[in-house]
Parts: sequence; structure tokens; C-alpha cells
Amino acid sequence: MQATTTSHSAHSAADIDRHVRIYITVFVSLMALTIITVVISRFHLPVPIAVSIALLVATIKGSLVACYFMHLISEKKLIYAVLALTVAFFAVLLALPVLTVHDGFNIR
Repeated sequence: MQATTTSHSAHSAADIDRHVRIYITVFVSLMALTIITVVISRFHLPVPIAVSIALLVATIKGSLVACYFMHLISEKKLIYAVLALTVAFFAVLLALPVLTVHDGFNIR
């Protein structure tokens, strides 16, 4: 009985080390992406390009946080379906102001 407990705890320690390495890698990636965001903001790019790049970097950072720190990478398909539905509703909400500006009523 003693031997199985020892091998089980060694396996758990190795598993914990692997998870810690993943978390450290994600943290370093988030820091690198933050630095990239700051560096890109110093280039004084045109606003549409700057916003596009900032949104791309923010999407990558948000995905890393959601997948690894919120453990969504190991969740079931139902979670992904709910997440996709949320993204779809968010896109619709972002599109609503565009539709009201270009409909000719010029609501101010």
C-alpha cells in the first residue's frame, strides 16, 4: 500500500510541475503581449490600424486568460456553445450603432 501512495504522489508532483510551467508560459506571453501593445502605441499609426492591432492583441490576451486561467480549454462542448452565443450577441450589439448611423435618420 505504501508503494502506490508514493508513486501516486510522484505522479501528482510531475503533473503539478507541468501545470505550473504552463501558467508561467501563459504569464510570460501576457507580459510580452502587453509590452507589444505599448510599443505599437508609440508608432503613431493611423487610428483604424492602431485600433485593429490593439483589438487583435486584446483578443489573444483574453483568449489566453479564458483558456488557461479560467480553465475553459478543458471544458465540454456546451461551454463552448454558450461562449459562441455570447460572442454572437456581443457582435450584434456592436453592430447596432453602425446600423443607426447609416440608416439616414442621424439620431444625435
